[in-house]
Amino acid sequence: MVETVIIMGAAGRDFHNFNVYFRNNPRYRVAAFTAAQIEGIAERTYPPELAGPGYEKGIPIHPESELRALIRAHRADLVAFSYSDVPHVEVMHKASLAMAEGADFITLGATYTMLASSRPVVAVCAVRTGCGKSQTTRRVCDILRARDLKPVVVRHPMPYGDLSRQAVQRFASFADLDAHECTIEEREEYEPLVDRGLTVYAGVDYAAVLRAAEAEADVIVWDGGNNDTPFYRPTVQITVFDPHRAGHELLYYPGETNMLMADVAVINKTDTAPGEGVAAVRANIGRCNPAARVVLARSPVSVPDPGAVRGKRVLVVEDGPTLTHGEMAFGAGAVAARAFGAAELVDPRPFARGSIRAVYERHPHIGPVLPAMGYSRAQVRDLAATIAAVDCDLVIFGTPAHLARIVAVDRPSQEVGYDYADGGDPTLAEALGALLAERCGC
Repeated sequence: MVETVIIMGAAGRDFHNFNVYFRNNPRYRVAAFTAAQIEGIAERTYPPELAGPGYEKGIPIHPESELRALIRAHRADLVAFSYSDVPHVEVMHKASLAMAEGADFITLGATYTMLASSRPVVAVCAVRTGCGKSQTTRRVCDILRARDLKPVVVRHPMPYGDLSRQAVQRFASFADLDAHECTIEEREEYEPLVDRGLTVYAGVDYAAVLRAAEAEADVIVWDGGNNDTPFYRPTVQITVFDPHRAGHELLYYPGETNMLMADVAVINKTDTAPGEGVAAVRANIGRCNPAARVVLARSPVSVPDPGAVRGKRVLVVEDGPTLTHGEMAFGAGAVAARAFGAAELVDPRPFARGSIRAVYERHPHIGPVLPAMGYSRAQVRDLAATIAAVDCDLVIFGTPAHLARIVAVDRPSQEVGYDYADGGDPTLAEALGALLAERCGC
């Protein structure tokens, strides 16, 4: 008997799970996707050219709020949970809803959906959104280049636009970002890599993405999203931890899985986190994955002109996902503002416009900083209007995207840089180098 399936997702892991497990599987018929976490990704269709035989009209994508009604309407046999950075207890609340409606509930095994590569793969993952994967990925690429290896980065998917045009995406220049009409959230991930002269791939069909990346690379560097597990089977898995959120490595799906799979456990932000937080994370790693090689790291911040910050009333614009589903109250921008002597962080919340106001309402934990939300042109306009409405001396951009290229700002601004720095022995280069030499002779 063919089972009817609904896949719960957020425009990434859900499509990958469909492609590698459910597509062309005669046991299943996927009736619908649901979408959560990311704004504006529902009410679309997974296109027939990606869905394959049996899906001539594609697969509809509905808001997750309609899950109960969808199970009933399609008489669904199975609900497959397929997105990341969710508290364990919340996953089981969703399981309870599905089971109450008579559907089975599954999460696919992490290794089951990993594709094998003909190249060595270094995977950079995390236990939460906002731990510092991106800067760790950049450092990994520097380490590989120093070993005369060519890295190509494959980024976890962010297909928020026309899915039929996003099956395989290649980014090697800012012109590529413009041509693909990248959102702010995509630019936050791609721009710092392109700035370093690295080639980045992303998309929807990660088997096709892998084939394209392998043609250019000596080593594939998987740059994870949220706290998701790798799509490619890693030669070495690096998992990044945040001691500002000590204990979260035990409480979030699938971040705990990444902790358990880590070959190298990077405890980041040791320069700003409390010592007890670092100790607690280290103890959890030692108890749950004692084989992991623990590396301590710092995340130093910089601005082009520190003197321009001192004594100023500043508006801080932060990386959006770190604040929203990452549940941080602030980010690197606020850290830099305080480090370089800002007189005041001007609270943007009273000035929020349109969809930005709605973001604050959904995420009341956010502090006196502005999340750089830009999943659509309309939201970018709301972001620009909010910045314009705030009375401040200086705008500090704590997001890694060059927002001034997208959002007009009529006052002085400073872009915050933050990068990986080793915080002790062993260094990341030592830990990674030893494992690569042992496992693939690199």
